[in-house]
Amino acid sequence: MIDPAKFVSDATAQLQRDVTGKAIIAASGGIDSTTAALLAEKALGERARAIFVDTGFLRAGEVDRVRSFFLTSGVEFDVADASDRFFEALRGVTDPEEKRRRIGAAFIRVFEGEADRFGADRLIQGTIAPDWIESGGALRDTIKTHHNVGGLPADSRLGVVEPLRDLYKDEVRAVARQLGIPDPNRQPFPGPGLAVRVAGSVTPERVQRARVANAIVEEEIERAVTSGEIPAPWQYFAVLLPVPTVGVLGDNRVHGEVVSVRVIDSVDAMTATARALPGALLSRIAERITRELSGQVVRVLYDVTDKPPATIEWE
Repeated sequence: MIDPAKFVSDATAQLQRDVTGKAIIAASGGIDSTTAALLAEKALGERARAIFVDTGFLRAGEVDRVRSFFLTSGVEFDVADASDRFFEALRGVTDPEEKRRRIGAAFIRVFEGEADRFGADRLIQGTIAPDWIESGGALRDTIKTHHNVGGLPADSRLGVVEPLRDLYKDEVRAVARQLGIPDPNRQPFPGPGLAVRVAGSVTPERVQRARVANAIVEEEIERAVTSGEIPAPWQYFAVLLPVPTVGVLGDNRVHGEVVSVRVIDSVDAMTATARALPGALLSRIAERITRELSGQVVRVLYDVTDKPPATIEWE
């Protein structure tokens, strides 16, 4: 385990050496990017500016939640609305690896525009060890291409700086606590957002279904944690599957989609254990999803697979 105070000191000094001009920070509101943002601001001051990109793939209320979190954490930031660009980039794409590559490229193009506006030539990212390990390379197999690693286009004119590159999730959280970031143990949310929780084609309609289902899972799990029904899990979410299935709505046959619910425990994101939930809680989640997405989602499954053999996210 690292010494958080020493890491902050060393990382700050390294950022000052790596960035001699201005830099923008890829800030999603997650712990990794927020930690990188605070390190960058500590090292560079007004020469750094965090950019939060609204991709259109965010959770319900995410923009307001991230805005409030950044204000509480003391991060200076701008919001770039690029949802049209991202939906266009994924039009007709169903392959998970191609999705991640296109998302990575779209992020970089947005950041290049923001860098030009700010006069920056460096991009600071919250890349951590599992990101580049799973993205593979010459010496290892690609498990999945993380958008912030293998998804980066080769022709980008921004120099990428990754102060957290050698840390695992538990170490990042320790550094976040050292920096005074509130709630460092909150659940992770993938950089590609709901785009990797919508298996198959990514359309505004399907993303909205995933958004509603994901919000229900979060609300019900958090309510169960607050009431003492279950201890807090590490991560919990819903995935919309491209599987048409038969259901019943009143006296009528309907053809809807399937949602899979995933709740896991982990420490470093390299391995994870599927959480066994009480049947009553699962029933509440399934009832709400099929009711609030009536006729659109007609079946709810529960994912009981550990990592390995599965990954945490489905795509």
